Amino acid sequence: MIEKVRVAVVGVGNNTSALVQGIAFYRETGSLIGVNRAEIAGLGVGDVDVVAAFALSGDKVGSDLHSAIFAPPNNFPRIASLAPSGVTVQRGLVDMAEVDRVASVLEGVEVVLYSAPSGRTDTARAYAAAALKAGAAFINTTSDAVARDAGCLARFEQAGLPLIGDDLASQFGTSVLHRTLLRLLEERGLTLVSSYQVNLGGTEDFRNLAENPNTKKQSKVNAVGSDIVQMAPLGYLPQLGSEKVAHLNIEARGWGGTAVSLDVKLKVHDPSGAAGVNIDLLRLAADALRSGRGGYVEEAAALLKSPPGTAV
Repeated sequence: MIEKVRVAVVGVGNNTSALVQGIAFYRETGSLIGVNRAEIAGLGVGDVDVVAAFALSGDKVGSDLHSAIFAPPNNFPRIASLAPSGVTVQRGLVDMAEVDRVASVLEGVEVVLYSAPSGRTDTARAYAAAALKAGAAFINTTSDAVARDAGCLARFEQAGLPLIGDDLASQFGTSVLHRTLLRLLEERGLTLVSSYQVNLGGTEDFRNLAENPNTKKQSKVNAVGSDIVQMAPLGYLPQLGSEKVAHLNIEARGWGGTAVSLDVKLKVHDPSGAAGVNIDLLRLAADALRSGRGGYVEEAAALLKSPPGTAV
């Protein structure tokens, strides 16, 4: 019987709620609805155990993980019935002086999933340092440059530990859809004139990114693969809850210079899109770790907005 992946999560927000609940849902039902890959290196969706968690909110620290994921301002809906997990949420890292403390909690953990808000690059790299010290793989789901930092990547390579990042591409999100449409345009011989995307959401992640958009904007440009595309500032609308509403526009020219115009509206639960990718990243990281492959995991590239080599 395959050994389950021991995971630590950093950030107990909506994305963690969707992931934790989803793992329980798939274990209980055996369903494969919404699952991209049933197995990766023999690891199923249910072969992942969250054994440690970190947060900064006083309403979450000290609580059982299965209670903390429902604490406000989290607003992802309940999709599974959860008994207490036995995992107490630990106080998160505040500065580099706490790397040793965090590393001690990570003892025995195989993969650290960094799912805290974007815009805190020093914090993200400090958790990466703690993972490195503890001998764990590290996944950066935020737009902060961790895997794109040459020094950080080199240290993980030298230690034989996997480093995956940066910024996950949602399972079916705006960037994936936009990139696909632009590629289709090129394949069919049309000429792109202009394009834009607008993203609105109601989670705390959206609120944070609306207030601190710098790294996220570049990451979205990286994901779409075109400097022509204009990214409107992210809009935080709390009434949307965990849903995201996106609007895409593409203006192009076809045969003889005739106009082609496309407008698309996408509505999804943003945390579900993250969880659907994180479950694959966790298994890819675990497989690389168990196979002794350190540094960047190439198989993860399609699941990321800004892998190594893209702009910071």
